[in-house]
Amino acid sequence: MKGPLFYAKILLFGEYGIIKDSKGLAIPFNAYRGALKTSEQLSGKAKESNKNLVKYYNYLNTLNSNLVVFNLPAFKTDIDNGMYFDSSIPQGYGVGSSGALVASIYDKYAADKITVLENLTRDKLLKLKQVFSLMESFFHGKSSGLDPLNSYLSLPILINSKDNVEPAGIPSQKEGKGAVFLLDSEQIGETEPMVNIFMNKMKNEGFRKMISEEFATTTDACIEDFLQGDVKSLFGNVKSLSKIVLKNFKPMIPNAFHKIWENGILTNDYYLKLCGSGGGGYILGFTEDYEKAQKSLQDYKLELVYRF
Repeated sequence: MKGPLFYAKILLFGEYGIIKDSKGLAIPFNAYRGALKTSEQLSGKAKESNKNLVKYYNYLNTLNSNLVVFNLPAFKTDIDNGMYFDSSIPQGYGVGSSGALVASIYDKYAADKITVLENLTRDKLLKLKQVFSLMESFFHGKSSGLDPLNSYLSLPILINSKDNVEPAGIPSQKEGKGAVFLLDSEQIGETEPMVNIFMNKMKNEGFRKMISEEFATTTDACIEDFLQGDVKSLFGNVKSLSKIVLKNFKPMIPNAFHKIWENGILTNDYYLKLCGSGGGGYILGFTEDYEKAQKSLQDYKLELVYRF
């Protein structure tokens, strides 16, 4: 691929919690990527992508924001000349396909853009996140802006709260037995309906209490352990998180995976959690013994993300 590449992302911890201002940790995942390309002879996926860029151009045209200005005439000319987004990032899988597209558009057409090479102060990061939130809302109805931020910077990002994000140093990978992996549900997940289910559940006081007292505190503990490299404590907390999600986020877990989810908790071979909004796409797995997890899940497609 020519031109700047924009990678997929994995939200290791913080799905749904970050909507409600708790912590999150996202890392770039460079097994999948996308780039803007141009072709005079558009067909298939490229033609579809080009049509979608027209819709996106129309959306950006309606944005009235003092946060960002785009060179829209240039964008329109490029679309007319056959521009499309060439991407290997699976859509509806929770790994940031729209985020990579948004990052590439900002990179190419934003005036006075904040670049990766400058000193990224907290204010600049926050501004970028706000711009990306606006830009990505076209795809999901409501966006934190985190996926494009991660894709644009290609750095691990720690979300402390809505108004406090920073690049995070994560421990370098070890050649150990443990791993973070992706489990392919082989179903497409739609973000917006899942977020709507969550927002409706948040109207219930008991659910809100569970989010702040159990879900958010356990997520924060997982992030702390991961950043500190405390693997032993991490797996204890990830197991707790897996239980909380199974109990309280059932609609977001495809039915065929309820038993498999439970089985991981019972056997300790692996622990599963949501990857993005759920409802399909990838499910994120953590294991202290990747070979054992592969045997337990031999009927499914797994992809390695990180080694402990």
